[in-house]
Amino acid sequence: MRRYVRALVLCTVLVLLSVLYVLSELHANRANTTPLLRFSSSSFSSSHTNNSNDNRPQTKPPHTADRSRGDGRNAAPKADSAGRREEAIHLAVVACGTRQDEAVSVLKSAVILSNRAMRFHLFAEDQLHSSIKAVLDSWPASVRQKFSYTVYPVSFPSQDQSEWSKLFKPCASQRLFLPMILKEVDSLLYVDTDVLFLRPVELLWDLFMQFNSSQLAAMAPEHEEPRIAWYNRFARHPYYGQTGINSGVMLMNLTRMRRAHFKNDMTTVGLRWEELLVPLLNKYKLNITWGDQDLINIIFHHNPEKLLVFPCHWNYRPDHCIYGSNCIHAEQEGVFVLHGNRGVFHTEKQPAFKAVYDSVREYSFGEDLVTSFWLPLEDKLNETTHTYCGKISHLFTRALNQSAGFTLRTTLLND
Repeated sequence: MRRYVRALVLCTVLVLLSVLYVLSELHANRANTTPLLRFSSSSFSSSHTNNSNDNRPQTKPPHTADRSRGDGRNAAPKADSAGRREEAIHLAVVACGTRQDEAVSVLKSAVILSNRAMRFHLFAEDQLHSSIKAVLDSWPASVRQKFSYTVYPVSFPSQDQSEWSKLFKPCASQRLFLPMILKEVDSLLYVDTDVLFLRPVELLWDLFMQFNSSQLAAMAPEHEEPRIAWYNRFARHPYYGQTGINSGVMLMNLTRMRRAHFKNDMTTVGLRWEELLVPLLNKYKLNITWGDQDLINIIFHHNPEKLLVFPCHWNYRPDHCIYGSNCIHAEQEGVFVLHGNRGVFHTEKQPAFKAVYDSVREYSFGEDLVTSFWLPLEDKLNETTHTYCGKISHLFTRALNQSAGFTLRTTLLND
């Protein structure tokens, strides 16, 4: 009997000690408010609003600059026909290495076609900051009134910083950390630098209104034709849907991404976005080919209800025409966003893509859009009809012809 009493007392003591330990751990965790992903303080400083050498985080959000300045960096939101204040479009681009000209060109294409106020968030290596700002500030005042911008340093979590920065291509994985860096931004359109808008940005932005209560991001499929798709033939990791998704054009509801818990194959409980990235990389880094895009595919493979898939003409790539046309929406409505991945903007491999990029670069603000941009582009595209993509390049200009500023002028020219 005494033996049982002693065992009971011992068990009681052990239980009490365990409870005390758990309580002490909970107290320590509540006292520690440091986020799981730690960024250097300079990650959050704005290059064009903070001219000092102080690397402390800026005190006001990146997208709320002083609107009293008249230099075009602080475009005020417009009002719609009912007098309601329109929401500014937040557009993010990441430029490293030789990507500066591409980054400027994608912003230029956005400004040419858009009538909405835009806020540009540019992430670039330090040596590119001054040249990017010089180009944007050189645009005419009438153009600069359309947008404001902030240039940020490229930054990654202090843990595994070198690995993140070199994943797939330099700085490519920066997009994964935008929810944690742009904490004051609710929704964001991210695009790769090798992207050009052929329709107003607001049409893509308005797809946010199609989100249901669960969806927090939107992308296009990686392929339309499974027989030539990459993921379903070669991927060594989970991916979204039948052919995967392409993250070169990505609508992101950052507020929902910060709050959501994501199912995964590493834990039995959902993890927040910032909790998910590091263990995901550690598990799959030997099995991924396309870097952060593969990680995004893995995430939405396990959370398909959180993704809206938009049509291929919002992210039109050489794969959609190099083996013959396979983007039905582009055939019906034209190409809305042109994505020149694999460097096709800079080589003769796909001259139709290069023709559009060169035309955007060569156009000077203030010149007539039709005579100085649209008609020269058509001439260049007519010289590419010996290629598969060149044969259907009229789909590139079809969308342009529908955009404001083109339709009326082309009608007059045809009369």
